[in-house]
Amino acid sequence: MTQIAKALLVDDRRENLMALEAILQGLPVQSVAVESGEAALKQLLVDDFAVILLDAQMPNMDGFETASHIKRRERTRHVPIIFLTAADRDAQLALRGYAVGAVDYLTKPFDPWVLRAKVSVFVELWVKTRQLAAQSDLVRERDVQWRVLTDAVDEATAMLRTDARDARDRAVQLLEQARWGNTP
Repeated sequence: MTQIAKALLVDDRRENLMALEAILQGLPVQSVAVESGEAALKQLLVDDFAVILLDAQMPNMDGFETASHIKRRERTRHVPIIFLTAADRDAQLALRGYAVGAVDYLTKPFDPWVLRAKVSVFVELWVKTRQLAAQSDLVRERDVQWRVLTDAVDEATAMLRTDARDARDRAVQLLEQARWGNTP
């Protein structure tokens, strides 16, 4: 079952969220738009995201406080955050964004193609990470199966080295079970 990558869009202005959704249209990512930092934190409790596009300046909980909460949670600390802001190109705000864990800080107006490219990279990394985790799980499963089979062969070999007929019969039974994937 392949899970589609999601991008969390956080902005207190609905028109900005609609613009972001339009920019991401056609990318292999599902946009989830919320209008506050609090709503973003709630959404992060129920969904996994490849990237977060976060408005820096919002009422109540601003983007910096939201990012700080995101980075403190074990489950979400590795989700990349791209800050988006209409604020002047104030180096202090950008530094504050990077200090709370952002991977990038874009000021409006920004080139939509640049944002698409950045989101695409994080979506691809998310997909590759999921694939690696699935392969790692499969390798662990096979390793367990291999150990079970090796133990069965070792036990059967030890039984075959004895002269007792019932031990040889039990060894054959063990080997047959191991061959067909049944553990004793």
